Amino acid sequence: MDGVLVHEGSALPGAPEFIARLTELDRPFLVLTNNSIFTPRDLAARLAASGIPVPEERIWTSALATANFVHQQLPGGSAYVIGEAGLTTALYGAGYTMTDTDPDYVILGETRTYSFSAITRAIRLVEGGARFIATNPDPTGPSQEGPLPATGAVAALITKATGRTPYFIGKPNPVMIRAALNRIEAHSETTAMVGDRMDTDVLAGMEAGLHTFLVLTGSTGAHDVEKYPFRPSEVRQSIADLVDLI
Repeated sequence: MDGVLVHEGSALPGAPEFIARLTELDRPFLVLTNNSIFTPRDLAARLAASGIPVPEERIWTSALATANFVHQQLPGGSAYVIGEAGLTTALYGAGYTMTDTDPDYVILGETRTYSFSAITRAIRLVEGGARFIATNPDPTGPSQEGPLPATGAVAALITKATGRTPYFIGKPNPVMIRAALNRIEAHSETTAMVGDRMDTDVLAGMEAGLHTFLVLTGSTGAHDVEKYPFRPSEVRQSIADLVDLI
């Protein structure tokens, strides 16, 4: 989503046309994000404000992927959650109960304001035997003032205190991608991943067996590609270069 379709609230070149072409040809697709703060409805509204109409059912977040995962692993379970509406809404929708007493899982997501007392409670619950899950491994998130600590950084704090490493659901974990494929009844051999990051988007797509496109409108520059031991299937300047391939 960010760095591919939008940047700081504005549509990137070719993004409206790309989504319009997918919609016109009735091609199944999902817009992915590792951000667990917002619900699909919130994100659909944000995209619409940028001039890119995307139905909320076409948005797949790390929060939804996390809720889908724990529902498959332990239906009707309970969780102590550090996160915002995107994560709690997804978990409620999956039939989960939120509790700070003997939960099955401690689930860490993103929030605008991490609470020291909430992190302390999470540490004690993980030490007490709760399974530890995090929505994504991103160490920082963007803000107008500069980088903010995000899920990966706070997960590292809890790991340091407990010796327990979380299972990260979001990109680059192919679990998020395979769940997305199932959601739109697609097959890896006929599906592509378009992303702006080598270490999350391209890696996740590659490990899930997808054709990968790296676009240079976000985090990874052309000079960065050679630093990685893996490569995208193709590198394009922006998503505008992909419209005619649909």
